[in-house]
Amino acid sequence: MVHTENIDALLQRVALDLIDDYDEELELELEDRTDRDYLEGASAISSEDQKRYRREYFTNLFHLQSELVKLQDWIAHTKRKVVILFEGRDAAGKGGVIKRITQRISPRVCRVVALPAPSDREMTQWYFQRYVAHLPAAGEMVLFDRSWYNRAGVERVMGFCTDDEYEEFFRSVPEFERMLVRSGITLVKYWFSITDYEQHVRFTARIRDPMKQWKLSPMDLESRRRWEDYTKAKEIMIERTHIQEAPWWVVMAVDKKKARLNCISHLLSLFPYEDVIRPEVVLPERVRNPDYLREHVPKEMWVPEAY
Repeated sequence: MVHTENIDALLQRVALDLIDDYDEELELELEDRTDRDYLEGASAISSEDQKRYRREYFTNLFHLQSELVKLQDWIAHTKRKVVILFEGRDAAGKGGVIKRITQRISPRVCRVVALPAPSDREMTQWYFQRYVAHLPAAGEMVLFDRSWYNRAGVERVMGFCTDDEYEEFFRSVPEFERMLVRSGITLVKYWFSITDYEQHVRFTARIRDPMKQWKLSPMDLESRRRWEDYTKAKEIMIERTHIQEAPWWVVMAVDKKKARLNCISHLLSLFPYEDVIRPEVVLPERVRNPDYLREHVPKEMWVPEAY
């Protein structure tokens, strides 16, 4: 039993725990620094405008994330099935918004699918087969970090598919997506749009940051060279697959923070979600037995406290 004199200490500890939790977002923000952040210097970063901008961003982000928790509960409660596709050029910010969507919700309800290049066996299957295996059951939301639209983008530009396979994709994908919708899946498709210069900045930042260099693959570098080919492929893809049942939504993503807020806000607006009434949670008293004795942990088993 928690004695009255310990209530204040408990509440202070709970508050510190919440601060620790929100610090995760600050860690993600530090990870998102670009070359411009380094070049602008500490004085610019600490300016009043920057501080106010960051305060507004975090205030809005935490509010939207609290709404995502409500959406998650509603999806689980109503047994909805949701698929969200995130497409865009390399370094467009898809991963950043996915992190913010999933940061505070349950992985049992919302999961991320980021498939590698198809195996030799998968290349002989029906094109959509490996994606179908990851579709949601009732009460689940699945986020695809890139999707079956690889065929219309990287595969087309890099020559990984034939002209016949490319055309068959465009014949099949509208019917495939209509079939998903008829089966009860809500399908949302986002394209993250950045400028030529912005991609150059973000690629340069990855090259200069040892903790980000792993994000740059030879394919990413080649995509930079073929910017115009990707532009043409994207325009054809949207024109031929923008259907009423599953339209494309374009997110202006030059400003990462605004892109995250706008995307999450728009996603929430697509669902008539509402609060799910939960029973009041009461923490039970711990059972204390007089003969209970906690076993001693040998010193050599403890992780050294280097910090």
